Amino acid sequence: MSEHLTTALALAASQIPVLPLRAGKVPFGNCRRCANNACGGRPNMKNAGPCQCPDVCHAWAAATTDPSVIASPTWARAWRRAAGVAYHPCGAGLTVLDLDDPAAVDWARRTLPGTRTVATTRGEHWIYQGAMRSVNGVRAGVDIKSTMAYARWRGHGTGTLTALPDAVRALVVKPAPVRRASVVTVAGLGGGGECRHRTPAFLERGIAMAEQRISEARSAVHATVYRTFLAVLSTHGRCGCLTEAHTARLFTAAQGRGESARHCADAWANARTALGM
Repeated sequence: MSEHLTTALALAASQIPVLPLRAGKVPFGNCRRCANNACGGRPNMKNAGPCQCPDVCHAWAAATTDPSVIASPTWARAWRRAAGVAYHPCGAGLTVLDLDDPAAVDWARRTLPGTRTVATTRGEHWIYQGAMRSVNGVRAGVDIKSTMAYARWRGHGTGTLTALPDAVRALVVKPAPVRRASVVTVAGLGGGGECRHRTPAFLERGIAMAEQRISEARSAVHATVYRTFLAVLSTHGRCGCLTEAHTARLFTAAQGRGESARHCADAWANARTALGM
């Protein structure tokens, strides 16, 4: 039994959902049956949903505490090639504050309540009891990993878990809401008309096309994801109809092509910046 598999089984026994990571700290890509999300995806941390694939598919959503899955022959192929073990913080009721450099660590020590800390290659993970939305780049060198995200397991660390403080929740600042007018000007209507997103098919078609474009990328995946995010935001991002559920669908498609949650969040933020949003 490999060291990574032994670690994964021990974490699963403590009800921490785990998955293998390949080189570069990224999940394994989807199998052929799950390529392009043809299976319907695996939408939540309990692995319930349309996808019943036994393979290590769908990035963070593959995380599980089921030892029969973790030690299965199907997963064994991934463990033999794995470069590390990851876990889904939200699935364990946790939030990981990823402090990526010494400056970020110093800021946390001055600003935030102490909790369990784990040393990383360049900084520290501060682990709090409680789950919240995952957001990257909440400030310089600081990412939040909880829902729809994974963190690399680097040991149990030191210190005692404390409750997720309001100071960490406050780091997630949502964009100012865009006023949704009942009538907006639409090109070609000569004087205005209803927002096209009030017809659900328009927005649904746009998101579905974006998912397909990302899922079918065979090369330059990073660039494809960024261009697709840019197109979605330029068309659908200014009237207030685009929701977090739509964003989650795009992120899931990108992670199915091997993108990390951090890459997705960075691409989304860069696209927003490019559009002045």
